[in-house]
Amino acid sequence: MENKEVLLEVKDLQITFKNGRREFVAVDDVNFEIYRGETFSLVGESGSGKTTIGRAIIRINPTTKGEIIFNGKKINGKIDKKLDREVIQKIQMIFQDPMASLNERAKIDYIISEGLYNFHLYKDEEDRKNKVEDALKEVGLLPEFASRFPHEFSGGQRQRIGIARALIMDPEFVIADEPISALDVSIRAQVLNLLNKLKKEKNLTYLFIAHDLSVVRFISDRIAVIHKGRIVELADSEELFLHPLHPYTKSLLSAVPIPDPQIEKQKKLLVYDPSMHDYSVNKPSWVEILPGHFVYGNEEEIAGYRKEIND
Repeated sequence: MENKEVLLEVKDLQITFKNGRREFVAVDDVNFEIYRGETFSLVGESGSGKTTIGRAIIRINPTTKGEIIFNGKKINGKIDKKLDREVIQKIQMIFQDPMASLNERAKIDYIISEGLYNFHLYKDEEDRKNKVEDALKEVGLLPEFASRFPHEFSGGQRQRIGIARALIMDPEFVIADEPISALDVSIRAQVLNLLNKLKKEKNLTYLFIAHDLSVVRFISDRIAVIHKGRIVELADSEELFLHPLHPYTKSLLSAVPIPDPQIEKQKKLLVYDPSMHDYSVNKPSWVEILPGHFVYGNEEEIAGYRKEIND
């Protein structure tokens, strides 16, 4: 991606949750940039802080330290009303659970129109109805579905309704929080293809959150691997699959199933042991080891990764 324009930048981000007097640091010292027009994936196991970062970008979760910069403006912490409205409109989220993220008591027409009502993004009632109809058609649903309720739809159809609700706001940036993990395997490819098609047609930029590396390989431009609230490796999609450096990335890749039973049988599963890192004296840092390929480690580990690349 030449002439890259940074749409969203996350700098030294820390997110802490409090439980009485106890504090839990969910995300610590996270840095990355997302370029306009790309699909940037954040991958890690459950509880690693992926969704927490997504929710902080959309201003659901407050941040403790660091900055989130969107279109050159800082959007975390206290911001003015005008910028808040801009963020709500320009950044949309597709949620993980298509069952829980739709209001069961509302008709599809209202669910998709809610943003239009709040921001008055329509001329008159006819214009609003046309926009809902177009949004439904864009995600492969029939316009007459507008008069139904969410319980009348399958999981895949509900997720399409969630996508239509996000896109009707005409966003620049979409956070897709594990949008296919709750869906049937046969439906997953359809939803991924739909997201890709809409990205091209509407010049969207995606932050795609997932726990499965095999899902993100074919839709991502770049992938960041997160473990316990810290990004441990970041690289172009193919580069990460061909030359993973961090032991945690290697363990995630070793868990990806291979469709060939013979190869699958002989495959060695790598188990990641965080105690292998000794950071008591020699502190780790975030290092660009090859152009665009970053890894987290101390001097000794970085030297080992460099040797691995050159061998």
